[in-house]
Amino acid sequence: MSVAMLCEQLVIAGAIVTVFTTTANGADDLPEKANTNVDGVNVTYFKRLTKDHTHFSPALLTKLWKEVKHNDVVHIHAWWNTVSVLSCLIAMLRGVPVVVSPRGTLSPYSFSNKNIGIKKIIHTFLGKPLLNKCHIHVTSEREKRAIAQLVAPVSITTIANFVKLPTNFQATNNAPDDTIRLLFFSRIEEKKGLDILFKALTNVTAPYHLTIAGAGDETYISFLKQLAADNNIAQFITWAGFYNENKFELLSEHDLFVLPSHDENFANTVIESLSVGTAVLISENVGLYDYVEQNKLGWVCGMDPAAVTTFINNIAIHCREELIRIRQHAPGIIYNDFKAEKLVEKYLAMYNQILSS
Repeated sequence: MSVAMLCEQLVIAGAIVTVFTTTANGADDLPEKANTNVDGVNVTYFKRLTKDHTHFSPALLTKLWKEVKHNDVVHIHAWWNTVSVLSCLIAMLRGVPVVVSPRGTLSPYSFSNKNIGIKKIIHTFLGKPLLNKCHIHVTSEREKRAIAQLVAPVSITTIANFVKLPTNFQATNNAPDDTIRLLFFSRIEEKKGLDILFKALTNVTAPYHLTIAGAGDETYISFLKQLAADNNIAQFITWAGFYNENKFELLSEHDLFVLPSHDENFANTVIESLSVGTAVLISENVGLYDYVEQNKLGWVCGMDPAAVTTFINNIAIHCREELIRIRQHAPGIIYNDFKAEKLVEKYLAMYNQILSS
């Protein structure tokens, strides 16, 4: 969503944008299409040969080799797949400056999570030499610090993600009642820290109810449901499934959005929650933690379940007025800081700085 909004806003601002991508659509494939107009953006979908996360596409790479010289800048989103890495190599061989937005794929957590050995080999012999010649775009200062420990790029620029905010949405102004309404709204996977939240809730003394909205691997969801049952908290949890169009209504109906994640370079859902006035409790590993603290839009906790327990109890018992204050003031702050027109100016300034240097 953020990449799509960036492309759309660049076109509106007068830039000429061409998107090369594969037909990957989860486990399925989209049809191959050339020069397709998608919301005002010129997009070409190239067939991929591999169905896993490598997304190997000889057709895309061949076309890029032929066409890349006609562009001023190549902006690559993500890493650890053949499209990203080999496109970066091709652009450099053809003398076109490259911006890489790792989107969380170059964090210490990423290196310690999956395919550790393969990642280290690729990073040592190909990734690091390429990234040291790139310009890197990050979405938070936390991500910037993490990347600076791994590579020494030509430049690192911090600009927030584009986030699609609700239009003409009237958030509820209902004060919290005796039972604090907690919401987890994200993909359901190990990185998100739901197991930590479950362990924390076993010792929460204030009345609460947790709604979990999102989709994920069914095996892992079954594990979490069993964990909830083992900890005698299953009766306080509603599994709401995947939300999309009506997500802002769901967000506004809760008192506190909780994300005890192990690693987030940004976390769009934090901004989405605050845009309707729902305060947040996030871990110190979420890229937006400093923004939340500086603007007094919620609370930041450690990854220890006991710490999460303490925060939830304290917020539920002692911070009802603060929840009301955040509900009243957060939407205005978010709409001012995440205006599309303001963000696109920052991206254009980054590209122009690269070209001028």
